[in-house]
Amino acid sequence: MAAHHNQRYWVGFDLGGTKMLAKVFDSKYRTVGRERTKTKGYEGAEAGLKRITTTIHKALHDADVKSTQVEGIGVGCPGPLDLKRGKIRMAPNLGWTNVPVKKHLEAEFSCPAVILNDVDAGIYGEYRFGAAQSAETVVGVFPGTGIGGGCVYEGNILQSKSGSCMEIGHVQVVPEGPLCGCGRRGCLEAIASRLVIASRSAAAAYRGQAPHLLSIAGTDVAQIRSGALAESIEAGDTTVENIVREAARNIGRAVAGVVHLLGPDLIVLGGGLVEAMSDLFIQEVDTAAKQRVLPALIDSFEVVAAQLGDDATAMGAAAWAQRHADT
Repeated sequence: MAAHHNQRYWVGFDLGGTKMLAKVFDSKYRTVGRERTKTKGYEGAEAGLKRITTTIHKALHDADVKSTQVEGIGVGCPGPLDLKRGKIRMAPNLGWTNVPVKKHLEAEFSCPAVILNDVDAGIYGEYRFGAAQSAETVVGVFPGTGIGGGCVYEGNILQSKSGSCMEIGHVQVVPEGPLCGCGRRGCLEAIASRLVIASRSAAAAYRGQAPHLLSIAGTDVAQIRSGALAESIEAGDTTVENIVREAARNIGRAVAGVVHLLGPDLIVLGGGLVEAMSDLFIQEVDTAAKQRVLPALIDSFEVVAAQLGDDATAMGAAAWAQRHADT
């Protein structure tokens, strides 16, 4: 699509754990350019920032848009953030500490830049353009390597004074339960993330309880991705199905607590794991949550699957940048 010189453009950037995705949107949020690249582990913050700017420049080239035509840039980031200063305080998967993303991008592209939590960006994307467009209060739960959460209330992302909140993955679900990556015990993430599901499924395959999974992915946790789990269940590995269903029920238990606290009218489940098995997840989370909320709240919310897939974070980040610029 050829760029028009009087058109406004927005860039959304998804700084995921394993990938970087830059997308260029016109004022109607049609994608006019994109570039995806892999993140390179511990390459250092300076090289990482350079990779971000290179990826954005390539997306602008793909869109035939000059950097002077960009009105704003939004970046969805993992890890604890300093939202006011626009810094990534810590990104363990990248080995970054106190990285001034906002300052770097504004110097490079001469337009406003904003950072936000990647799950916050994803659920804001669903609120603006996807599954949650009719919601007043929407909570997003995205199980992956960890379990991320986000909330949009009356058009605003729920955030703390200086950073993101809604750390549903670190709500304690099992008192003194398994050790979580955060160092605490019994967190939702420690019993229901894709990493935990894959680990338990690998053990089942090793014991001979999941023959199809063993044949397609072996017992290497790194090879047991969402698609392999879904295929394993489809082929009749009931032990794997039980592991996934139990994880989804635990997410539902945590969701019930969120319903009591925030009264959302919509819960959106997203991420690759949910995409691969959306019916199973929706059913188990919905049932488990409704078994645990006050009777008066049973019909007050709905559980649905996200619609935007990999584009949610980039779209939400761009739309958040526009909201900041417009206000």
